[in-house]
Amino acid sequence: MASLPVSDPALPVSIDDVRVAHARIAPSIVRTPTLISRTLSELTGATVYLKFENLQFTAAYKERGALNTLLQLSDEARAKGVIAASAGNHAQGLAYHANRLGVPATIVMPRNTPTVKVTQTQAHRADVILEGDTFDAAYAHARLLESERGFTFVHPFDDPRIIAGQGTVAVEMLEDHPDIDTLVVPIGGGGLISGMATVARAAARPIEVVGVQAELYPSMYNRINATQLACAGDTLAEGIAVKEPGGITAQMVARLVDEIVLVSERSLEESVSLLLQIEKTVVEGAGAAGLAALLAHPDRFRGRTVGAVLCGGNIDTRLLANVLLRDLARSGRLARLRLQLQDQPGALYGVMRVFDRERVNIIEIYHQRVFTTLPAKGLITDIECEARDRAHLDRLIVALREAGYEVRPVDLA
Repeated sequence: MASLPVSDPALPVSIDDVRVAHARIAPSIVRTPTLISRTLSELTGATVYLKFENLQFTAAYKERGALNTLLQLSDEARAKGVIAASAGNHAQGLAYHANRLGVPATIVMPRNTPTVKVTQTQAHRADVILEGDTFDAAYAHARLLESERGFTFVHPFDDPRIIAGQGTVAVEMLEDHPDIDTLVVPIGGGGLISGMATVARAAARPIEVVGVQAELYPSMYNRINATQLACAGDTLAEGIAVKEPGGITAQMVARLVDEIVLVSERSLEESVSLLLQIEKTVVEGAGAAGLAALLAHPDRFRGRTVGAVLCGGNIDTRLLANVLLRDLARSGRLARLRLQLQDQPGALYGVMRVFDRERVNIIEIYHQRVFTTLPAKGLITDIECEARDRAHLDRLIVALREAGYEVRPVDLA
């Protein structure tokens, strides 16, 4: 995709729009740090700078576009209030700044929205309406209320004011670290990358812009590349799980973005875990998409100076725990081993002696006597254990087999 001149009149958002938006919102948002990660740089072969947008008050960049929109409303529109359809970061960003400014806010969410997201949005004094079982149903109801009650609808991504506000992320990144030559940006509806690409194209030197989508939701990838990959599934990156990108944003991405890459669920999980372990920062699946791209496509970014946006940190704590445990299992530090034993006294004791000798910690033991194809005097034992690393675990398995036990790891999907 070719770059355009800065002043291209065909696009609805200009660099001046983004600069004005930054001046407008700067007093009321966090200027989040952009910091080099030396460990991730060594791991990926790129020089990696991270923009910590998960440190915004509502833990996501969405505040920027929401605030930029609210500050441009007329007095009449402010008095009547704003409405949005969202179950995520847009809802909280809009509700928070609307409450600060004294603007009534109504947020329509699907009925199956997790309770924590509902309560967080209500905490900002928004009127939350649960309607429909899907986002599309909630969206339709929000547009109905817009027309019935005179609210101003604030779109999560397909609005020039939103796009300009989101583009301020890139303004700060390039001011803080002008040596960045590649921006890696998550794509859902496309608001963030449209704004950031506008800033990149206005720079005095070439800056590549690479978008990232989850493999399960390649909607913008399909639009730009004329493909028909399926958009469905339970992705960790629900913040960018958008089935239909915006019309405005699709136009801007087609003209300004160099490439869109796809990342797997496994890469997303690994990236969430790495960011917590290495950078000591919590990100949601969408927030980890930039790092996932660096890990999944190392040849694409090796040798580049990359700016990646950690766009949000709102992840359910139980889900985060599952991601971390799964990553430990894949690395060999946690494992479940399945052994066949004879159902007689001392059988388990013999196994424990091998674990003790190899200094592997046992976490849980499960016996299965009934639902098995073994003879009646046999049983299956699953042992969850903790090793130092993959090599340590492999030594345990070898030792168990040398002791005469039939053993195999129970692998993750």
